[in-house]
Amino acid sequence: MQLAHNQEFINKLGFKKETLISLFIPNTYEFFWNTNAKQFFEKMKKEQGIFWKKNNREKKAADLNMTKAEVYTLASIVERETNQNDEKKRIAGVYLNRLKKGILLQADPTVVFATRDFAARRVLNRHINFDSPYNTYKYAGLPPGPISMASISSIDAVLNAEKHSYLYFCAKPDNSGHHAFAKTLAGHNRNANKFRNWLNKQRIMR
Repeated sequence: MQLAHNQEFINKLGFKKETLISLFIPNTYEFFWNTNAKQFFEKMKKEQGIFWKKNNREKKAADLNMTKAEVYTLASIVERETNQNDEKKRIAGVYLNRLKKGILLQADPTVVFATRDFAARRVLNRHINFDSPYNTYKYAGLPPGPISMASISSIDAVLNAEKHSYLYFCAKPDNSGHHAFAKTLAGHNRNANKFRNWLNKQRIMR
């Protein structure tokens, strides 16, 4: 897959190296056994175009004042934040609210990605203080590109995000995979303290 590292070819597809992963929409595709790399990427580009034209996705992205790559990037964060499909739109809404207000995203999955500490079960100061353009605790706005592949449900969650006033969320201290949402920092700190205490009781220190 040398073409994936060929900047000229990537540019012709309309991507940067940081955003190339947003070309890929998780789905089932058919290829002939002798499909070469150039044909593979061209097929993916065609399928990506079909995907974004469906269900008004292009217009919804434009209404958010976001490019497709930016939507995919935010969707990749949502993807890593939760595996609960019923929460994805709400979490996407939190991040969109923060972007609109110019508040740092402070998304834990971005610092896990930046540090490559994928085994981490708890985000620590060493993660938060790590200097990387992908660290949304340090740098405003979206990271330079996706931190993972984003599922269709996560992409659509961003495009159809809940409209609410939440600015914060934190995992619930019950191992359910669900989150507690808050509109104020004080409310969030209460939720975060509960979760922190639960982690300590579970002896999850890193």
